[in-house]
Amino acid sequence: MARFTLPRDLYFGKGCLEELKNLKGKKAILVIGGGSMKKFGFVDRAIEYLKEAGIETLLFEGVEPDPSVETVMRGAEAMRQFEPDWIISMGGGSPIDAAKAMWVFYEYPKTSFKKILTPFSFPTLRTKAKFCAIPSTSGTATEVTAFSVITDYAKGVKYPLADFNITPDVAIVDPDLAETMPKKLTAHTGMDALTHAIEAYVSTVAQPFTDPLALEAIKIIDKDLQASYDGDMKARENMHYAQCMAGMAFSNALLGITHSMAHKTGAAFETGHIPHGCANAIYLPYVIQYNAVNKRAKERYCEIAKMLGLKGKSGTALVNALCDRIREMNAYFGIPASLKEYGINEEEFLAKIDNIAKLAVGDACTGSNPRPITPAKMKALFTHVYYGTTVRV
Repeated sequence: MARFTLPRDLYFGKGCLEELKNLKGKKAILVIGGGSMKKFGFVDRAIEYLKEAGIETLLFEGVEPDPSVETVMRGAEAMRQFEPDWIISMGGGSPIDAAKAMWVFYEYPKTSFKKILTPFSFPTLRTKAKFCAIPSTSGTATEVTAFSVITDYAKGVKYPLADFNITPDVAIVDPDLAETMPKKLTAHTGMDALTHAIEAYVSTVAQPFTDPLALEAIKIIDKDLQASYDGDMKARENMHYAQCMAGMAFSNALLGITHSMAHKTGAAFETGHIPHGCANAIYLPYVIQYNAVNKRAKERYCEIAKMLGLKGKSGTALVNALCDRIREMNAYFGIPASLKEYGINEEEFLAKIDNIAKLAVGDACTGSNPRPITPAKMKALFTHVYYGTTVRV
């Protein structure tokens, strides 16, 4: 038996933020990040719409990129004091991910972070509040997923939290918010979405309900991401929907070791923090090469390549063409081809890689990767990524 879970309601189209007028409740906490949503007027609009709905709103600001355990606990305490019946988060993946984790500790103050690290182990939510997510970036798709990523900076580790309980009740996918993204963020989040879709399609638990969503997302991203990066707002709108489709796919089909590697290296190196989407973009071609040893994965990579019109006289040639296409996109966006090129110090990399490899193998995303991996093979794969060499693992 398989399961397919999405938000109860998903609103999309320009101006659909106005749907906040129709929420039913008494109190809402609005969780946001660093201020861009305030700067561009979306927070004021959201609060006004909630006022029209008769809902009192508390603003919780300042969720940092790659939100910390400490921020989650601080937000949960604010919720316990205010007692909202709606948790609403607006912005990129960071504030929405943080708000999802806050939700757990609001409803279950006595639980611990350690207890929810095991995938699909959360207590039953919605005993106090429902959740509405409003994305401003086109990549994480956390507005439709059962996932949240929280960082323990003391340990230098990102923890992917996974449970269908934290799938939002309402997603408002308004492309007006995505028009404010700077170019680099457009590129990084777009490549994150591409990674979501490709990993979902080759996952060991891919299913008939996720495959069409993954393939359509890949097709749109291939066609529109570069134009979106260059400022074409119709392409930007298409990307906002494509990343959401990719999220629907991976929330139910899960991911693979590209994400395992990204989770465990984003905050690991003092010589360079690696934004999540950028890390995925760097790692993805190497992971495809590694996974293509698996017959089913290779066939599925070939299907993607053919759908995109890539040429190759053999399966291996088609897989290589897909890797080349991803590298071509990375180059267009100025994303480095290796960790060494990114600026990670070689001495630090060599000193930390054994532990990073072990942590990556233990990541929640590794279990659905199409080809099994050991810490030794993960270390070898990371080494190829560091020096930019062809994968032979």
